[in-house]
Amino acid sequence: MPPKIRDLKKLLAKAGFVKISAKGSHTKWKHPSLSVVLIISGNDGKDAKRYQEKQVTEALELLNKKQKEE
Repeated sequence: MPPKIRDLKKLLAKAGFVKISAKGSHTKWKHPSLSVVLIISGNDGKDAKRYQEKQVTEALELLNKKQKEE
């Protein structure tokens, strides 16, 4: 069973990403130490798409790698 959109947003918030305003059901997420901006579309109760899961996972891995280097 795929995670919900709200679960992806919780992961990003817990990792230090900040929510930036966007239109409609889209939300932008930016981390202060990364140049990556993630756009998560969909309402909180909907199932996340596979590409959304992949984007969040890759961003979190990139953040972990950068934090280990510092």
